Amino acid sequence: MNAPPPVSLWQALKFWLKLGFISFGGPAGQIAIMHQELVEQRRWISEKRFLHALNYCMLLPGPEAQQLATYIGWLMHRTWGGILAGVLFVLPSLFILIALSWLYIAYGHLTLIAGIFYGIKPAVAAIVVQAAHRIGSRSLKNNWLWGIAIAAFIAIFALHLPFPLIVSGAGIIGWLGGKFAPQLFNASARHQANQKNYGAALIDDATPTPEHAKFRTAHLLLVIACGLLLWILPMLLLGISFGWQHGFTQMAWFFTTAALLTFGGAYAVLPYVYQGAVVNYQWLTPAQMIDGLALGETTPGPLIMVVAFVGFVGAYTQQFLGPEHVFLAGAIAATLVTWFTFLPSFIFILAGGPLVESTQSNLHFTAPLTAITAAIVGVIINLALFFAYHTLWPEGVTSGWLLQLDWIALTIGVLASGLLFYWKMSIIKVLGICAVLGVAVKMLAH
Repeated sequence: MNAPPPVSLWQALKFWLKLGFISFGGPAGQIAIMHQELVEQRRWISEKRFLHALNYCMLLPGPEAQQLATYIGWLMHRTWGGILAGVLFVLPSLFILIALSWLYIAYGHLTLIAGIFYGIKPAVAAIVVQAAHRIGSRSLKNNWLWGIAIAAFIAIFALHLPFPLIVSGAGIIGWLGGKFAPQLFNASARHQANQKNYGAALIDDATPTPEHAKFRTAHLLLVIACGLLLWILPMLLLGISFGWQHGFTQMAWFFTTAALLTFGGAYAVLPYVYQGAVVNYQWLTPAQMIDGLALGETTPGPLIMVVAFVGFVGAYTQQFLGPEHVFLAGAIAATLVTWFTFLPSFIFILAGGPLVESTQSNLHFTAPLTAITAAIVGVIINLALFFAYHTLWPEGVTSGWLLQLDWIALTIGVLASGLLFYWKMSIIKVLGICAVLGVAVKMLAH
């Protein structure tokens, strides 16, 4: 089968925009959509090159599906192709989440809206448990990795150690393991099995690396310099305009650090976002954080876009720009946190892409990531318990925990678990069913 005709930048942009609106299902679903569209149907890139790029993105902090889109866009149409592919992957979900966040704050008290969130919250707890199971079954291949996962859970649940410390500790263990017990940390590359041939592709297995994708030291330094400039200038502008202790500036700092700690995807960084946004800065309540994750699950785009909800609700309720401009404050905050969360992803791809095109995976690099992924399983289990607690005991536990238990929410959560684990139903369908049940409960109680 002959390779398809060349694809113009405009043709590619139409696809990336379409992808931004149909990218439901979390990272796994988004990667599956891209594989089906780009490898199987359009044949813009061969499966081997697709997986080679994906394996790099899986090792980076940040949303791997968005980074993969950026990588392929860059490989096909140079720097601007990558930037536009990554931006269009995120932009629709930003606008959708700003609108939904406003509806949530302004009309969340209505019976219909309250019922939807009442039904979705137990489902979210079940979804997080499923995420822990999915990541754990893929990554916990021996007793050492199980031990790291259990230790991470104890560290965050019982000892209340900060998320960065847990990640750093796991990384050091993985680095030492890669040196002294490499067989325990040599996780085989994911997504490599069962490669198929779908015919000749525009970027095929044997297609030479294009000139713009070859490593050059000058290009690497230029990308890093531009990235730092795009971070420093907005940060200085915020500090000078609003002050270094203002909510906008604090959000910019906080979500910059969050962007660099998202190893393992959105579920892994949510405990860190919770610690900062709910506990330290108190931008949101625990219940609002659960509702934000529910919105993130039901909208297209990377799940980490829940940060836009956090920014909007925090700036809106805390009135960062005064009581007269609450919506404007929310919209600015949502845009700011999206900028500072995703900027590192673009730098990682544009700076590291040429190296990936010329090098193979190295155990000394991948072993720490294997250990970090194991630790993340324990962290996600803690997150699931956090969501379950605030869903089943919304008023907290004072005395008689069994009497205060929300039995209806528990029933919905058990049903959601069955639909996810036993019937293998998609997340969107499970959330839809639970939302309908929640509305029915609230209507009957009204």
